[in-house]
Amino acid sequence: MIVITTPAGQIGSQVLGNLLDSGEGLRVIVRNASNIPAGVRSSLDIVEGSHSDAAVVDKAFSGADAVFWLVPPDPRAPSVEAAYAGFTRPAAEAFRRHGVGRVVAVTALGRGTPWASQAGYVTGSLAMDDLIAASGAALRALCNPSFMDNMIRQVPSIRDQGLFFSPVAGHRKLPTVATRDIAAAAARLLLDKSWSGFGEVPLLGPEDLSFNDMAEIMSDVLAKEVRFQRTTFEAYKERFVSFGMSDAMAQGMTDMAWAKNEGLDNGVQRTPENSTPTSFRQWCEQVLKPAVAS
Repeated sequence: MIVITTPAGQIGSQVLGNLLDSGEGLRVIVRNASNIPAGVRSSLDIVEGSHSDAAVVDKAFSGADAVFWLVPPDPRAPSVEAAYAGFTRPAAEAFRRHGVGRVVAVTALGRGTPWASQAGYVTGSLAMDDLIAASGAALRALCNPSFMDNMIRQVPSIRDQGLFFSPVAGHRKLPTVATRDIAAAAARLLLDKSWSGFGEVPLLGPEDLSFNDMAEIMSDVLAKEVRFQRTTFEAYKERFVSFGMSDAMAQGMTDMAWAKNEGLDNGVQRTPENSTPTSFRQWCEQVLKPAVAS
């Protein structure tokens, strides 16, 4: 039995789609079963509720061989620690109690770098990994840089102003990954019963690009000028607070951006094995361009 958390989310839904024809028993944890497409519900064992709830995970992890673990965003959490380790603690206890063999978790790059302890959401993600590993379950931590798909949040300004924003320097070359490639890696590991222990699996996309590089690619794909504009870290935080994010979580986002600007995501050497297939140009053609057009 494979348990999938966030099966209606951006990554979890793709993991579920990749596993539907695998022949494995699939169980999902979802707040509302209606969020799962009607055509696939009959093939799933559905547990309704939050996977931060001890009673929900106790039920869901009974008899589970493997779990796909992803912590959903909680912009109003009182702290980054609460949003990641606090959310995960009931699940880690259930992994131990039910003897769950393998967990595949979505996490972040940065372990072992000088910025790992002061990188906001990344610091929270690494603490989450440690908590899961301490449960006795084997863990494969899918260590990600920023997602290409995060650019969708800036579609209005790209479409209307030809601009996108970040506090990270425009010349800083960084890896980025498409969520489809994260989901593909997760599905492969969930189906592979041969691994054990703790391991990190970096997913770096096929190339490092700066925001200036991305602006050139977007301009070409969208057939309109798109420019990158750097914002201050203070303005970056204030924007999240204005959207209703708690001060602690807005600061966590800002600390993460600061750490990435310092080099947090450049700590892993690129290899053919950790270079995922979807390029930023492909992603722009297949995802960003239709989003801007609509």
